[in-house]
Amino acid sequence: MYAVISTGGKQLTVKEGDVVKVEKLLGDVGTKAQFDTVLAIGGTEQPVFGSPNVTGASVSYEIVGEGRGEKVIIFKMKRRKSYRRLKGHRQDYTEIRITGIKA
Repeated sequence: MYAVISTGGKQLTVKEGDVVKVEKLLGDVGTKAQFDTVLAIGGTEQPVFGSPNVTGASVSYEIVGEGRGEKVIIFKMKRRKSYRRLKGHRQDYTEIRITGIKA
């Protein structure tokens, strides 16, 4: 069974046992919680789609770790104007393990 969840402005397809990186979530390592924004559930006889969410469905997870992503370079330049700006950014993320899907 798999589920499509929405977190951090992104949609992810997850199944039980998956370890995924999502936008920064509140909580310490080892904290257990659940997502209530389940958009679809599949892998059964008939997939279920919500409008916008599937009622009564949830995906439980456990926080495994935290970190920072790769550096992204932002470079702006206007030719012949002596204008250059260089900036870097590293996005924080939380690594979670999916422990269960409730339909």
